[in-house]
Amino acid sequence: MLKLLVPCMVVNTLYDIKLTELKQQGIRGIVFDIDNTIIPWNSPDICPEVLAWLNYLAAQDFKLCFVSNNGNRRVSKIAEQCGIPFVARALKPLRSGFRQAAHTMGLHPETVAVVGDQLFTDILGGNRLGMVTIWVKPLTTKEFIGTKVSRQLEKLAVYILKVTGRL
Repeated sequence: MLKLLVPCMVVNTLYDIKLTELKQQGIRGIVFDIDNTIIPWNSPDICPEVLAWLNYLAAQDFKLCFVSNNGNRRVSKIAEQCGIPFVARALKPLRSGFRQAAHTMGLHPETVAVVGDQLFTDILGGNRLGMVTIWVKPLTTKEFIGTKVSRQLEKLAVYILKVTGRL
């Protein structure tokens, strides 16, 4: 079970993702979590720098998709700002939302990377499908109350992963 929590890459920010390395691994699509990965939790807008970076990814021939546990109304408003397809109410870490995102991009799961800030949703879900997983530092400490609880379990998991040499 612990190996499913181990990300393939750990980065501080989105901009630290090694795009050349992803291409060398055969990655053609990138799935992004939204809250605290792309934008601060509960924010209604994408900042211009992130939007420009997402456009750069698309220009580099990466297909993009958002996958979020948030409702359709909120996720669609964020996705519309970027022109990126999305999967709302994904029920992460279940595989169905990630599978749907890969299908939406016309890709096989093994050619897709997942970028997210939570081990128990984004990383676990992506690893369960054999996707390349990228764990990014959360943008803010402001979060949904349920996420605050899971962060405590995440801290324990990170400690165990570090002690056992897996992270």
